[in-house]
Amino acid sequence: MHNLNIDADRLWASLMEMARIGATDKGGVCRLALTDLDRQGRDLFRRWAEAAGATVTIDPIGNMFARRPGSDPDAAPVMTGSHLDTQPTGGKFDGVYGVLAGLEVLRSLADRRIETKAPIEVVVWTNEEGSRFPPATMGSGAYAGALDLDDLLARTDSEGVTVAEALDAIGYRGTAPLRGGPVKAYFEAHIEQGPILESAGKTIGIVTGAQGINWYDIVVTGQEAHAGPTPMPGRRDALWCALPLIERVYDLALESGPNGRATIGAIHAHPASRNTIPGQLRFTIDMRHPDATSLAAMDAGLRAAVAALDASGTVTAQLEQVWHCDPTPFAPDLVEAVRQGASRRGLPAQDIISGAAHDAVYVSRVAPTAMIFVPCEDGLSHNEEENATPADLAAGCNVLLDAILIAANA
Repeated sequence: MHNLNIDADRLWASLMEMARIGATDKGGVCRLALTDLDRQGRDLFRRWAEAAGATVTIDPIGNMFARRPGSDPDAAPVMTGSHLDTQPTGGKFDGVYGVLAGLEVLRSLADRRIETKAPIEVVVWTNEEGSRFPPATMGSGAYAGALDLDDLLARTDSEGVTVAEALDAIGYRGTAPLRGGPVKAYFEAHIEQGPILESAGKTIGIVTGAQGINWYDIVVTGQEAHAGPTPMPGRRDALWCALPLIERVYDLALESGPNGRATIGAIHAHPASRNTIPGQLRFTIDMRHPDATSLAAMDAGLRAAVAALDASGTVTAQLEQVWHCDPTPFAPDLVEAVRQGASRRGLPAQDIISGAAHDAVYVSRVAPTAMIFVPCEDGLSHNEEENATPADLAAGCNVLLDAILIAANA
């Protein structure tokens, strides 16, 4: 292993320069996928990567690959990266840290003229956030073959602009193969987007896998009636009758152990009138767990609760599952490479599960994958106040460097 450190000041300066593209008044970033601001961010990354000696190619969904050759021209590359697009009220580090940490690895190797056996590629995945075009993790999903390219290119934003039109408008619909060959390893560095590392006083999160996710839509139907003349007994109040079901959703997460998650993120009572008993309640459920058996148990518990409410005779209840993502364990040897990097540098670290569905989840379907987390202030992300310290970001980048060198020279 080379005694090598990345340039922490250069990494921070690059993050701050990228953050000026789409900067908001509150100190965050709005750089939606495939807008002109996204083009500016991509152009800047491309200039930096080429200045570091990399060759940049682009595939048909707009994924960018900055490749630094290795000594073995037949070796599969070691990849690292993330995304440059943001939420409408996003921060400076979500996604972009993984891209620029990878760039800093290339720069540091170029500075020292260190040659790896395998090529190294830094990738910018298209439209991870899904804020302008659904679905999220679009570029990595197409790359992994989990999402159909033609379908994605035909998706539209709220103004009716297709993904294909937007790619053409910014000049980033490429011609490189959607997947150009095997990948030896993929690493993704990211801010945690949660409070666990900061609370534990740890600098490095050794990400062992990502949670499985189930999304549901629920409709509970009763009967509207006047709020004044209708006595409480005998009401078919959809909201009131649904309260035990809502409570059960959260109980299922609590009963599934410390890694269970349940969120009711959107709720609507119809007809939404102050003096009318709601005749219908619609709400969404997001359930997550890193263990497939536990996630299945949460699903079974939810279905039983919905069936019980539907059988009550007072209201009807319908459940539709709208999305499922299996729990994703990461490659043990790559997780161990991250662990070795943290240990070698004497950084406080702990194993952690990713609560979000990063690009790494799709990439893991076609390549060995691991992630590195660093703390973010108060666990805050998808927020203009998102923050991370230069020291933590540099530490994560150094661990990324070590892990890449282990994989690229194996």
